[in-house]
Amino acid sequence: MDEPGTAPRGRLYLVPAPLDFGCDPVPLEQVLPAATLEVAARLPVWIAENAKTLRAYLKRVGASHPLAHPLQALRIQQLPRTVHKHGDQAAGLAGFDARDLLAPALGGDDIGLASEAGMPAVADPGASVVRAAHELGLAVIPLIGPVAPLLALAASGLNGQSFAFVGYLPTEPAARAARIRELEALALTSGQTQLFIETPYRNSALLQALLQTLQPRTQLAVASGLTLASQAIASRPVAAWRRGAARIDDRVPAVFAIGR
Repeated sequence: MDEPGTAPRGRLYLVPAPLDFGCDPVPLEQVLPAATLEVAARLPVWIAENAKTLRAYLKRVGASHPLAHPLQALRIQQLPRTVHKHGDQAAGLAGFDARDLLAPALGGDDIGLASEAGMPAVADPGASVVRAAHELGLAVIPLIGPVAPLLALAASGLNGQSFAFVGYLPTEPAARAARIRELEALALTSGQTQLFIETPYRNSALLQALLQTLQPRTQLAVASGLTLASQAIASRPVAAWRRGAARIDDRVPAVFAIGR
């Protein structure tokens, strides 16, 4: 909040992106409201998970909402590779200090924060930037748009009053099976839904690991290609999954959830 008699500070806008990264693009107006696109079109400064991806996104925005500044004139700062690849806490327990990235806001410019898909800082990098904005006293404004874990949870039929998003599971088979059993025990004893994701080309391997490891009565929900034309959502007990020919598209993102 600005102090009386001081120059106004900029705000940090959390700008969601469509969930079609790496897939056939969907019309933006189908997944993002006009108000979100209008804000994205006017912002002069950005912090991005990936600058190239952001420019491609803003080019799509400009097709329906003319950009206030040419793409070449936008000031885009990219999150460090360590944060981009390993998360905001990768630099240590203190996390990545993002205050320097927010310097333009101290001078009065509004800043957009965007990831490659979905809402920044939710299942994606960006929490360190939001935390730094609060430390600097900047207004943080989340805009409306798709958040894959929440869409999957809502469509799962599992407990939406108590849930946890736990990110990626280990890829090594023994460690992955141990983690699946740990999450299943938590879900069955507490009733807390456990949500997680995987790199698309590993979707089938994770699904098979879940079917091999989970108890027959555990409820398993899989939501792939959310908001895309290829969207597929199914939720049933593991025993029912095993009776059918369980398949999943290895070309599109998926969210997995287990519960009771």
